[in-house]
Amino acid sequence: MSKEQEVIQQEWQPKTNPWLIILPVMLATFMYALDETVANVALPHIAGSYSVSSQESIWVLTSYLMASSIVIPMIDFFCKFLGRKNFFMLGVFVFTIASFLCGISNSIGMIVIARAMQGFGGGCLMPMAQAVCMECFSGEARNKAMAVFGLVVIVAPILGPVMGGYITENWSWPYIFFINVPVGFLCIALAKQFLEDPPYASKQNNIHLDKWGFLWLCVWLVPLQIVFDKGNDADWFNAPWICWLTAVAVTGAFLFFYSQVKGKNPLVKLEVLKDTNYVFGTVMLILINAVLLASLAILPQMLQYMLGYDSFLSGLAIMPRGLGCLTALLIFGGLGGRITYKTYGIIGLCSLGIGGWMLSLLNLEINPMNIAIPNYIFGIGLVFSFMPITTLSCITLRNDQMTNASGLQNLLKTIGGAIGTSLVATMISRFSQVHQSGLVKSMHTLNPVFSERLNMYASSLIHQAGDMSNAIYMAGKLMYNQLIQQSTLCAYMTTFKVFSIACFILIPFMFLLKGESKMKS
Repeated sequence: MSKEQEVIQQEWQPKTNPWLIILPVMLATFMYALDETVANVALPHIAGSYSVSSQESIWVLTSYLMASSIVIPMIDFFCKFLGRKNFFMLGVFVFTIASFLCGISNSIGMIVIARAMQGFGGGCLMPMAQAVCMECFSGEARNKAMAVFGLVVIVAPILGPVMGGYITENWSWPYIFFINVPVGFLCIALAKQFLEDPPYASKQNNIHLDKWGFLWLCVWLVPLQIVFDKGNDADWFNAPWICWLTAVAVTGAFLFFYSQVKGKNPLVKLEVLKDTNYVFGTVMLILINAVLLASLAILPQMLQYMLGYDSFLSGLAIMPRGLGCLTALLIFGGLGGRITYKTYGIIGLCSLGIGGWMLSLLNLEINPMNIAIPNYIFGIGLVFSFMPITTLSCITLRNDQMTNASGLQNLLKTIGGAIGTSLVATMISRFSQVHQSGLVKSMHTLNPVFSERLNMYASSLIHQAGDMSNAIYMAGKLMYNQLIQQSTLCAYMTTFKVFSIACFILIPFMFLLKGESKMKS
């Protein structure tokens, strides 16, 4: 970092104890990150309440993520228009009210709109928390603050299914949203007391909104989300309306980035993309976030649909990820500066890949440890990858660039998470078809194994069927159901294998990142 950048970093110092300043932003970040996944295990209950398919219930997750993506680029404008403190409290208030509306929703349309409103309110919280942690601390204290931020960002989505499952099973799914109401108002009170506005994020005059940029952002993201949510049901590009929406989304994306380059007051300043650390780090975080949220979306569903777990047990099965995160943080504290950022990142990506590969080896005859161990390893990988990559991606930026940079980074990360969550349903569906096509080829009478199993089932069903003809028919139906179950399980396993390979592919990118040689203890 140059001397000029160091001077700029030191221009503003908070008057209050920085640890008190980050208290409300960490609480808000935890609440926002928790709600990314708290509804995952409740999706079958939500779908049943509104008589919709499991595919349609995914909109409860993706509408939240995509709405967050739309508001994130506007953070810099609103921080200067309202002051960051006021904007932060407004975001928490909108999030809290939207949480209440989610709980009282009486249709799938209402809860999707309320979840989108939640996303609009909460989308600003995590980028501002990241910027506050980077601005209020320096040196060793910054590493500790970013460790706390990383812990919240990683552990909250993992705790989400556990809390969501417990509340759904013991009360009812609306209470997973109602619990945000008291927490939200507590967060507002703490922010009013402790949060401060630095000069570059305080209320300013003559601030103009990039209206065209916001328009093109909506034209880009809204059709894109519809394409990913409904594409599988519509057979993707065989449907003309999917082709048209895709063209609109691509056009919107091009016009958005063009307007940000040419506009006088853009929503996001793309000058940060000149920083290679920022670019490579952001690309890695996008893919890691997509893997994280997609795996958290399908693992509870697999445990409920394939193994008969209830909502709470399926959420509890993911809990070892949180224990893995805590273990990784203890290792951080113990090893301190003996290991470089890059080494932590490589170990983290390897752990993610190994954990994903172990999940791809599961079958229907497993015990809880077969799920706990790979999730534990996955949790270690999340901390060892997210924390150093997030820090390295912003370590070469100036202090006054942090809000804009974290906003753009979180925009792209959230889009990645939304796309990953949407695409994973398609992956399960398509992989299931592929495996079913492969398995059905062996289901014929010329296969002695198939014939033997068919006759065994028919013999056991003959008293129920009345005659051998009906018994053989019933046995065939039973074996077909087993085929569907096995092909679906194989689809889940293949998807986890894809996640694993994606994490291994990211390892070479770690060598492209520059920064301090070692983690400071």
